[in-house]
Amino acid sequence: MSAPTTTARQPAAHTATPEAPARPSRGRQTIITVIVGAIILAAASGLRIDWTDLGRVPAQVVHYLQLMFGPPNWEKLPRALEETWRSISMAWVGAIICVVISIPLGMLAAHGIGPAWLRFVLRGLFAVIRAVPEVIIALLLLAVTGLTPFTGALALGIAGIGTQGKWVYETIESVQDGSAEAVRAAGGSTAEVARWALWPAAKASLLSFALYRFEINIRTSAVLGLIGAGGIGSMLSNYTNYRQWDTVGMLLIVVVLATMLMDTISGAIRRRIMEGAKPRGMERSS
Repeated sequence: MSAPTTTARQPAAHTATPEAPARPSRGRQTIITVIVGAIILAAASGLRIDWTDLGRVPAQVVHYLQLMFGPPNWEKLPRALEETWRSISMAWVGAIICVVISIPLGMLAAHGIGPAWLRFVLRGLFAVIRAVPEVIIALLLLAVTGLTPFTGALALGIAGIGTQGKWVYETIESVQDGSAEAVRAAGGSTAEVARWALWPAAKASLLSFALYRFEINIRTSAVLGLIGAGGIGSMLSNYTNYRQWDTVGMLLIVVVLATMLMDTISGAIRRRIMEGAKPRGMERSS
């Protein structure tokens, strides 16, 4: 006789239908959108804009472009170049003032370097300075220094401390490694930690930020000239007030070309600092 075979019963397969995820609520996003839209409408209504004038804007723009650049007046070019150089000098002096002050203060504002109370004070100071535009600082300085290019340079230097100081302490906090602790373990002071541990690690980034500050100052120096701080901005403001549009066009060409040239030179130097010098053999092969 053959042994009876037992058939194992297979359990019935129950396939559970996956439930669809809950639809995310967009109530918060809708509320934010409504609030932003209401603010925009309130701002637009408060300006009392005559929207019928928008149709005449393109024709007016073309008209004044023809007055300025068809053709520009090149008789004042030597003086324009002199004033442009004054604006560049003002921007450079302002950048030096900013960097010299912001680097040590920014290092003290970094975590692990200065005490907590000092970090709080310095970061608050940087925030206050960033909240005040360069033009306001220049207007406050006019009562002390008068209408001189030094006023513009000092305003650029003070206004840049807020942004530059923030860049410094963020850079220091991102590059901190064991070198700072090693210097402290060897008995080094805060100044020695900054000199021998932090500065070598952050030098390239901080110098790059300093050159970028100089680029920003070049653009801002033209704006400060509009309030009498000197430079190409003052010349541009004067000829605009007297409606000498052909001279204004020449000045705009000089400002744009000078800004582009300085940006190109500064950008090349910043890339050299960040990337380092290439070996001569590599330069020839490339």
